[in-house]
Amino acid sequence: MTAARRLSLVTDEAHPPGPRGETGSLRVAIATQDMKSLNAHFGSAKRFAVYDVTSEGWKFVEAVAFEDVSDESGKHRPEGDYRIATKVEALKGCHLLFCLAIGGPSAAKVVSAKIHPIKVPQPQSIEDVLSRTQTMLKTAPPPWLRKVLTEAGASKKKPFEDED
Repeated sequence: MTAARRLSLVTDEAHPPGPRGETGSLRVAIATQDMKSLNAHFGSAKRFAVYDVTSEGWKFVEAVAFEDVSDESGKHRPEGDYRIATKVEALKGCHLLFCLAIGGPSAAKVVSAKIHPIKVPQPQSIEDVLSRTQTMLKTAPPPWLRKVLTEAGASKKKPFEDED
């Protein structure tokens, strides 16, 4: 049986923790093995670093850890669906998921949980991922990100905005 372990910062009453981020922020999950870099496939990620990102900066929310992960062999074990479902459930509330790779069935489950998966071709530091996300929020976000922002309540749709 796989369970998610959560590690989050202890906060004071002025900044209470919660499942929702600040208004106008995107909750971002990053697949990682070491909490320093985006360096894991979705199925083999031992951890997901979760941050709230705004155009002004980012804030660490929590780390979600898993013991039972895939071996990246490309072969699915019979209990694979359970492991995927456990990860998706643990990431609910996130808007974006950054990973090196994600299989079709996993991506479908992530998307149905209203999480937008983003495959990154090469490992990179978590700070670089967050910085690029922040820059996209500051400038003109691409259409897919505008849609995520609108669904997250982080952006208002303009009355005469064309649909992309």
